[in-house]
Amino acid sequence: MNFLGIDIGTSRCKATIFNENGLQLVQAYRLYDVLFTPDGGAELNSDAVISKCFEVIRECTSRVKPRSVTGLGISCQGEAFTAVDGHGKTLSNAMVSMDMRAENYSKTWPGQFGTDRLYKITGQTVHPMYTLFKLLWLKDHMPEVWSNAVKFLCFEDLLQYRLGLDPAIGWPLAGRTMMFDVREHRWSSAILDAIELSPEKMATPLPPGTIAGKVNSNIASDLGLAKDAFVVTAGHDQPCAALGAGVASSGSAIYASGTVECITAAFSKPFFSDQLLKNNLCIYDHTIEGMYVTIAYSLTGGNILKWFRNEFGAREMEVAERTGADPYDLIVSQMDLKPSGLMVLPYFTPSGTPYFDTGTKGAILGLRLSTKRGEFIRALLEGVALEMRLNLEILENSGYQIDVLHIVGGGAKSHVLSQLKADVTGKKVIIPDVNEAGCLGVAMLACSAHSKIPVAELAKQWVKITAEIEPDADFSTVYTDKFGKYKELYQKIREIQL
Repeated sequence: MNFLGIDIGTSRCKATIFNENGLQLVQAYRLYDVLFTPDGGAELNSDAVISKCFEVIRECTSRVKPRSVTGLGISCQGEAFTAVDGHGKTLSNAMVSMDMRAENYSKTWPGQFGTDRLYKITGQTVHPMYTLFKLLWLKDHMPEVWSNAVKFLCFEDLLQYRLGLDPAIGWPLAGRTMMFDVREHRWSSAILDAIELSPEKMATPLPPGTIAGKVNSNIASDLGLAKDAFVVTAGHDQPCAALGAGVASSGSAIYASGTVECITAAFSKPFFSDQLLKNNLCIYDHTIEGMYVTIAYSLTGGNILKWFRNEFGAREMEVAERTGADPYDLIVSQMDLKPSGLMVLPYFTPSGTPYFDTGTKGAILGLRLSTKRGEFIRALLEGVALEMRLNLEILENSGYQIDVLHIVGGGAKSHVLSQLKADVTGKKVIIPDVNEAGCLGVAMLACSAHSKIPVAELAKQWVKITAEIEPDADFSTVYTDKFGKYKELYQKIREIQL
């Protein structure tokens, strides 16, 4: 008996099959392109995405025992939605998170409704990425789509719909729309009434790990699934990945070390405070019912190393092409192993939490003719880690105590990068043996629904730890001093607008 996890991202979808013991059997992925529009839009062709999802499911099931996949779960990007008519036809592309066409609506509409009221209902702070503001934009700019749509579906519920189910949405994904009451666990009638949207046009919100229904038998046969294969609700990719990395109790967090660096911390109860609101730190449901998460992130993240590779890493890329090595590994191998004498504000993109600052630009301070390549590389990565430490401090000052970071993603493959994160944040770092944490998390939910084993217990069984890294005491002292200076850096650089 096997379980399948599928993850629908902004640039690709992935499917992975696990057996009942959590052993990964096969994996497949497909890429697709974001479509950029002249007016600042960023969209996905929803039909193409779902077609790619079907492809990866077929590829995976073709490589295991026929009809052995009994259950599946879906992890996906937040916020993006697709309008669907009464015949199931898509009426629009999906506006993804980076689509900023709704920016004016995010500036004006909350003032009418009440910014504090919006936060207390949804646990989210205002940003144009949210579904709420994108729907307002669509209502004004594509009125025929608005009026003809029978459903507005996020990718989890859209894939369910294409699998023949009445679409349901997991609480963690519903929480990313900014229309969901995260305490009452229902669509907010106050918000939906204010934008003149019927709750029947949204998928049914269900707790994570709930069986939403069975795959249509003809579709199941076509995809190589068991004839009675079921789908569980799961939701937003960050809490799904947190579960897949073993973050199943208060005081722990996943540190996704990749293109975007994101910390998703788990807690046993929701916190709402003026400080969290001020610092754009949200609260919504974890994939473990009864628990909650918050997310803190740097949009620059690992992009800063990509920038260095593109601008200064021609030699490493040439060597990598010739030898098959990873150019990032070659660059990181040159990094100094002790704290740098530089200070980097890592705003090479808009900032992310806590500031949501789209204007202030990055900075590198302390350069001398004596500065070496290895010190420069380390300083860039220190800057991102210091920004994440800033978010951790804000969370802890608000009552969220985080003791352990579970690192996944490309950065987790490097011991020196993981050690750097431990030293800068002052936190113990755990590296789980996980390739695709999101797929593992939702497959775990499907297994739990079938076996009735609590998902937190399954996490203990399925997630294996490959390394535990403690902060270097001497380096942590240096970084604590550096962090004090770092907290002053943003305000000073912000005053110098280029």
